[in-house]
Amino acid sequence: MPNEWQSVFDQIKSHVSEMAFKTYCANLKCISFDNKIFKISAPNIFIKQQIEGKYREQIMEAIKASGVDCEGFEVEIEKADKPKENRHAVEIVSNEPIGRQAQTQNSPSSVMPARKVPSNITHSKNPRFSTEDSGLNPMYLLSNYVVGSNNDYAMSAAQAIVENPGTVYNPLFLYGGPGVGKTHLAQGIGNEIKRRYPEMRVLYTTIEQFYSDFVTAMKNKISGFADKYRNLDVLIVDDFQYIVNKKASQDEFFHTFNELYQHNKQVIVTSDRLPSQIETVDPRLASRLMMGMPIDIQMPDFETRCAIIKLKAEFLNADIDDPAVEFLARNIQTNIREIEGQLQRVLLLAEVRGVKPSELLLGEAATISAPQIQSMTSSRVIQPRKVVDTVSGFYGIDVEDLLGTSRRKEIKTARQIAMYLMSKELSLSTVKIGNEFKKDHTTVMHGIEVIENSLKTDFNLRSQMTELREKIYA
Repeated sequence: MPNEWQSVFDQIKSHVSEMAFKTYCANLKCISFDNKIFKISAPNIFIKQQIEGKYREQIMEAIKASGVDCEGFEVEIEKADKPKENRHAVEIVSNEPIGRQAQTQNSPSSVMPARKVPSNITHSKNPRFSTEDSGLNPMYLLSNYVVGSNNDYAMSAAQAIVENPGTVYNPLFLYGGPGVGKTHLAQGIGNEIKRRYPEMRVLYTTIEQFYSDFVTAMKNKISGFADKYRNLDVLIVDDFQYIVNKKASQDEFFHTFNELYQHNKQVIVTSDRLPSQIETVDPRLASRLMMGMPIDIQMPDFETRCAIIKLKAEFLNADIDDPAVEFLARNIQTNIREIEGQLQRVLLLAEVRGVKPSELLLGEAATISAPQIQSMTSSRVIQPRKVVDTVSGFYGIDVEDLLGTSRRKEIKTARQIAMYLMSKELSLSTVKIGNEFKKDHTTVMHGIEVIENSLKTDFNLRSQMTELREKIYA
C-alpha cells in the first residue's frame, strides 16, 4: 500500500461515521497512485457505487486533510483470483442471498486471523455437539448484506454484537415483514462470529425446528435436547411468530433463553412482528425477548432496491443496464425475494432472446407472454400528486394545508414525509419537489434529511412509511 494512501486511509476514519467506515471503507485497497489520482478497489459493485456517490465528498476531504497532493480517485471492483465462468441459459430456481463465495474467500476480511473469544465469554464444552451442525448458510454474510436507510440501525447492532457477543444488544430481536432481510442479517452475524471466534458454538434454527426437536425428544424419550440448545455461545432462532399455541415449547424456549442469557450467551430472534403482537405468547417470554433491543427492518427504498438488483446481477455473473434496474426497483414493491426472483426471470429471458434486459422490459420485446414478466410490463408511473393525496389522506390533512405554508408541527412533518417519498420513490430532484410545494430546494433538502434521521430511531414512523408505500403503489 502506498504511503500516500495510508495517510488518506487514516483520515477517512475521522471523516465518515464508524458504521460507514466498517461497512463501506474498511476493505478499500489502493491499486496505484499515478498522475495525482488514486486508483482503489472495492469488494463489490454496491460498495463501489456508495463510495463514488454518497462518500466521494468525505473521501476528498480526507485526502485534503492528509496533505497528499491528489486531484481525485477512481474506484474499480476488486478482481477475483479465479475467472468467472460463462453463465448458461438456465433459470436459477432458489432464492439464494446476494453474495459470491470466491469473492468472499479472497476478500481482506476473510483472511484475517481468527480472534480470541472475548474474555467475558466462556465457550461451551460439549463433545456431543459438533460445530459443523451450526445450520448456517455460508452464503449469508455481513459483507454482502446491502445496507440502506431501512436497515442501517440493525446493521450497526449486528456489528456491535460481532465485536462483543453476549454483552450488547442481547437479546437482539429483529422484526419486519417477509423478505426484508432478517434471515440474511441474523445468519450473517452467526457466520461472522464463527469466522472471528472458531471456538464458539453457534446454532441457527427455526422455531418450527426447535418445536419439532422438542416434540421428538419428549415422544421418544431422547436425551440431549437440552444439551443441544443450552450448551451454545450463540443461538439464532428464525420465524418466532410460529410459536403460537405451543405452550410446552414456549416453556422450554423460556428456560433455554434464561440459561443462555444468564451465562452471557448471545440470543438472536427474528419474527414478522413484536412478541406482544403474537397471540398466545407467554408474557414472561415476551418480556424477556424485549429486554435487549427490538429493531424493525423495513422494505428497502428505491435506491437500496437498485443496489440489491445490481449486486444480485453481479453474483449471477450477468450484465443489467440501468433502465432495467430502475424499472424493476420501481415496479416491485413486495419484498426482496420477489425482486430477486423477477430479476432471475428477466435475465434468463433476455439471454434466450438475445436482447438487453431493458429492451425486454421497456422495448418492443416487452410484449412477451411469460406471466412473470407480463405482470411487470404495465409500468406504474407514479405522479407527485399521488404521493400528496396519499399522505394527505393517511394523516387526515387537507391537501391545501399540505401544499400551503402552515407551520403547524403535524402538517410540517407530513409535508416533509411527502417530500421524502417523492425523493426516494419517484427519484425527483429537490428542485422539482420544491416546485410541487412552492418551496426552495434547500427547504426540501432539510425536510428530507429530517425524515431520514427520524427513520433511524422512530419505529412508529418506519411503520407508517411502509403503509404509505403500500398505498402509493396499490
